[in-house]
This record gives sequence, structure tokens and C-alpha cells, in this order.
Amino acid sequence: MRLKICGITNLKQADAIASLGVDTLGFICVKNSPRYINPEQIKTITSKIPSEVSKVGVFVNQSVDDILDIVKTGGLTAIQLHGDETPSMCSTLRESLPDLEIIKVFRYENSDSLAKLDDYLSVIDTILLDTYQKDMYGGTGKTFNWSELADFRPPRPWLLAGGLTPDNVLLALNTLKCDGIDVSSGVETNPGEKDLNKIKLLLEHLNSFKVPLHSSN
Repeated sequence: MRLKICGITNLKQADAIASLGVDTLGFICVKNSPRYINPEQIKTITSKIPSEVSKVGVFVNQSVDDILDIVKTGGLTAIQLHGDETPSMCSTLRESLPDLEIIKVFRYENSDSLAKLDDYLSVIDTILLDTYQKDMYGGTGKTFNWSELADFRPPRPWLLAGGLTPDNVLLALNTLKCDGIDVSSGVETNPGEKDLNKIKLLLEHLNSFKVPLHSSN
């Protein structure tokens, strides 16, 4: 079971979270986000945390050139496309970044939300399902109807996001079969300020579910 903690903003917390055994850290590369940090700040973190930890840059409707520049400057090992990026754009990024994991987000409202999923499968590595909310690309803090995905078995690994907390994660994992979870606001005191006790509790719940953490690398 993969655990991604998203919205990392400083080295001290990144180091502490990685030391707990979290295998994937996410960095928000969208300037209007309260969790945004610039590429140079990302680099100060990625250069100091273990190489086996995946470092994911989160992007929303940004240009290919912008993404490539931030990946290089920030020392990222994966990208997460959280906007309306097309299969063609994903293909271009795949050609430019052949060794990086590409995570494509689909905002889930109902089964129609996955209508175009097949168009992306050949050019992405991982699927992430987040809660749909109009005019919001992530960070909603809201869950969706997990039971609708009880039989969801895509041909790529998939991560669940959207309103996950230590209090509801076991319910989610008992309802559907994902390969990992992505948590941000559910383990925060304020945007970008992670609560290590909540992360420890989240890990305890995951361990009780007998789903050992693993890295995607």
C-alpha cells in the first residue's frame, strides 16, 4: 500500500515524514495554492531526503516547458497532472521524461468521470481519483461515494484521494481496492503544516489493515 503525503512545504517536516516510513511526498507547483513552494525551495527538500522516497510535483494546466523546467530545477522523480491535461500532452511528457512516473488525476463525480480513462492508459503510469468539485482541482477536503468504485480494477495502479483522514481511511480501504492513498488536508493543522501525530495514526491504521507500505520506485 503506497502512502503519498501531499502539500509538503519545508525540509524539517519532509524529513520527519519520510523517517516515519512514508514512501511518497508531494509538492504543489501551482502558484495560487496555499501549499505552493517554488522550484528552488523544492530542491532544498528533495536534495536532502532519501533517494528511495518518490518526490512528486503536482501541476494544474501548466505548459510542458513549465513542467520540464520545474522537474529539472526541483529534482522531482514524478509528476502528477491534476488539471485538464490531454492524452497528447501526457504523451509529450512521456517522451520528454521517460524515466519519471506520470500520475494522471481524474476528478470523480460519477461513472462518467472515467469515460476517457482508456485514452490515457498508454501514456501514464498511475491513476489518481480525487473528489470532483466545480472549479477546484484538488484540495477539496471532501470524500465521494467510494462504494461506486468497489469493482474498479484498472490496468494501472491507482491511488485514492479526497477527504481522507486517519478516521475514515479504514472505511475507504474496506470499501474499495486501491493501490495507495494520497492525503493532504486530512493530516494538517493548517495548509502546508502537517500534523505528525495524525500521520503516525494514519500509519497505524494502515498497518492494522495489513497493507505494508511500498515505494513505486
